[in-house]
Amino acid sequence: MNHSSRPSPTTAQQQLLRGLTRRRQRGPLAVPGISRRGTLQAGGVAAAALALSACGVGGQQRETESVENYWGDKERTGSLRFGNWPLYMDSERTQLQQFTEATGIEVDYKEDVQEAAQFFGQIQPKLASGDDTGYDLMVLPNGFELAKLIELGYLVQLDHTRLGNFADYAGEAYKVTAYDPGNRYTIPYTSGITGIAYNPEYVDREITSIADLWDPEFAGKVGMMSDAQEIANFGLLYNGVNPADSTQQDWEAAADVLREQRDAGIVRAYYEQDFIQPLTNGDLWMTMAWSGDIYQQNAEEGTNLKFVVPEEGATLWTDCMMIPYTSQAPVDAIELMNFLYEPEIQAGLTEYIAYITPVPYVQEVFQEWAAAEGDTERAEELREMAESPLVFPTEAEYQRLHNYVNLPAEEQEGFASLFHAITQS
Repeated sequence: MNHSSRPSPTTAQQQLLRGLTRRRQRGPLAVPGISRRGTLQAGGVAAAALALSACGVGGQQRETESVENYWGDKERTGSLRFGNWPLYMDSERTQLQQFTEATGIEVDYKEDVQEAAQFFGQIQPKLASGDDTGYDLMVLPNGFELAKLIELGYLVQLDHTRLGNFADYAGEAYKVTAYDPGNRYTIPYTSGITGIAYNPEYVDREITSIADLWDPEFAGKVGMMSDAQEIANFGLLYNGVNPADSTQQDWEAAADVLREQRDAGIVRAYYEQDFIQPLTNGDLWMTMAWSGDIYQQNAEEGTNLKFVVPEEGATLWTDCMMIPYTSQAPVDAIELMNFLYEPEIQAGLTEYIAYITPVPYVQEVFQEWAAAEGDTERAEELREMAESPLVFPTEAEYQRLHNYVNLPAEEQEGFASLFHAITQS
């Protein structure tokens, strides 16, 4: 879309955008021991929860209603319940205030998603019996749990005639995905890159390749992730395989090279959300890392950690908004989904979260906001964020980003076990 033709906000919207946008005071990494993306990973606990959540899934599949049948008789209720991750919206819930002011719809916002497998285990029995989950809108990653929810028919097919902002402003990378082709059930809330971070105080060359994580020169100073999907992706990319197109044979070959890396003493440890401090203090020299965590660490602590999308590629993960089929307020929920794609609204979220926005136009909004701020600290922060490839990847970097391995429910436990056997031994 030509953004110069972007429709102008109404007077009421302009007042809201000027008066309610809040800058982030302290981000996720300012909370001791917490990394937002890290809360998705819980090592062996997640594997156990995943195995438990898979039990009894068979035979519970329901037929998804067509868009016309589902949405035909649905009406706005005036309120909705929104389940999200901690640290994914500022404490004043600025964007929800803006939504209520613009629409009159009240939002009961709950930071109830602490770990994907556990949350799935909580809602799955209710969905299986057709009961209310307590959520009209929820955010989960493009992983095993989302695949199950789609496969079991537990998500509403979205009416894209109600999602004009998504159509107008979402980047193309978020409209063509392996995990939800055509965005039938989900649209992104935010995204990030799993790539390589290194500390230039200890590494005296530029790191450009996944193969650097296998280099004996860095023995005992390399960090890898403990999550099965994350580490599998890097094993596959190391072998030149696109994760989304991989086969059982490819997974076994990836496990072999990851096992060789471990047995050669190259890996110091397998990390969940706790790789930042070792990387900063030199216990690690390089590690698999999430883009937003590195951006936050550098911005808030003044470090100079480097983040790269390796030449073999990296993975683009996405936390997605979705509506469970037992939602009591689907019209209100889809209105909020659409509202969050207004570029200025999305910009407020992005300024706080500091991960990748699915709305490229936010980069221009940041530049406009910075110009309006004048010579202030916030103006400088906005310009830095607008210029950061960790928040706005270049087109060339997007070309090297891959989706996760996409697995049916019956294959997920075996896949996870294959790679957890490496990280938990």
